Amino acid sequence: MTDDLPVPVERLVHAASAVFALVFALLAASLIAQLATSAAVGVGVVAPETNAFTLLRTVASFAGFLPAVVGYLVITDQRDLVSVSVPSLREVGLIVGAAVVLYGLQIGLLLALREFGLGTGQNPATTPAGDPVVYFAAMIAVSLFVVGPAEELLLRGVVQGGLRRSFDAAPAILIAALMFGALHGNVEGTVVEQVAYMSVTVILGAILGVLYEKTENVLVPGFAHGLYNAIIFAGLLWGVL
Repeated sequence: MTDDLPVPVERLVHAASAVFALVFALLAASLIAQLATSAAVGVGVVAPETNAFTLLRTVASFAGFLPAVVGYLVITDQRDLVSVSVPSLREVGLIVGAAVVLYGLQIGLLLALREFGLGTGQNPATTPAGDPVVYFAAMIAVSLFVVGPAEELLLRGVVQGGLRRSFDAAPAILIAALMFGALHGNVEGTVVEQVAYMSVTVILGAILGVLYEKTENVLVPGFAHGLYNAIIFAGLLWGVL
């Protein structure tokens, strides 16, 4: 319990707890992905450097957030931290609208950066290891049903939700968005391009944070994020057809 602590100390505790949750989830997901891919390669289900291997690693990595989040909530006795429910018809509309806004905003930000002679690094997830048609088509589903919901469960549900216990909405959303941006620093490119990519991601993450704050349903930003990613992969798929 942190209710009896001075406000600055309480905020520090919740911030440290958010960082711990993020690191714990990343380590758990990495271990799960390593075990899953090693086992699959070992029994001959997939081969390294193939689309199947990449897709399995992606699914295992993000699905690995779920046991990590559940473990964290149980360990810290915060089972009520994450707000989740089946999206209503209104929330489905918000999901679609937010995804379109995110995609349009991304395009606008990239064009604005280009005016200053800046670009962003390339996300490795957009580089197939085999047939691009098969890979991009699969990533549409993976993005919508695994990547988006899993990332939002962790970043908005656990991290932002935990910060909201002692921070106002704006700083909680911003801190979670900054952590979200930091997670996307492993793009290919120069340091400047990596920073530009993370900066765009922080802005998009803040919008997802507002969406969670307003709806109090982590599946809304989860599916909005997933649909936004799916639109990107649909565009890439269209480009190779």
